[in-house]
Amino acid sequence: METQSHLPGQSVEDYLKAIYNMEFEGLSANTADLASRLNVSAPAVSKMLRRLTELQLVEHTPYHAIQLTERGRKVALEIIRHHRLLERYLVDALGYSWEEVHAEAERLEHHISEDFESRIDDLLGHPTTCPHGAPIPSRNLVVTPSTGRPLSEMAIPGRYIVDQVVDEDPVLLRYLKERDLVPGSVVALLEREPFGGDFTAKVGQHTVRIAPKAAAQVFVLPFAEPTKQHRQDKKEEE
Repeated sequence: METQSHLPGQSVEDYLKAIYNMEFEGLSANTADLASRLNVSAPAVSKMLRRLTELQLVEHTPYHAIQLTERGRKVALEIIRHHRLLERYLVDALGYSWEEVHAEAERLEHHISEDFESRIDDLLGHPTTCPHGAPIPSRNLVVTPSTGRPLSEMAIPGRYIVDQVVDEDPVLLRYLKERDLVPGSVVALLEREPFGGDFTAKVGQHTVRIAPKAAAQVFVLPFAEPTKQHRQDKKEEE
């Protein structure tokens, strides 16, 4: 693991994290999409890509997708680990709401030491996900990617369990929380309005409507009914 003192600077880290996240989302990282995601100009992206290539953090050929090198991936995962541990710490230890923590973690992630990161991890009991359900890379920078798919792509009717949600928009997070669309919730999709309209779903004991753009930001897994033995074990524990 590279120590914080050897990391190559905040702007570089932001680019590497953005490229990693685009790969995770199944997107091909290119100049135009990076410029949009990072809110910078295309010439600024091109200049940074030359620097990242010189640092051997990315592989980039003009007009082709940008790919992280092994070293670039490790730097990205280290920052992502910082970010998601900080989010968990802010919620669990300091009482922040889940819609507040992304922006706060963005400000802090570049500046904490490895010792501080380790102490947070120990204090929280080595959590494996952030408050939004995203996996936290291990200390060895190993991450198990989710196999969740957007709720908007699921069959109707069907039952699913929320795995994780996109965490960058606080308005979206408030919207999802109001509908109890949080990691671990079971969602039964019931129907959808014609012409790409709202979804109707049952979440817990409540029937809710979910806008298509919101459903696209909620990643779910198929819901598996507990086995008879599992139900018996749970009853005995209670």
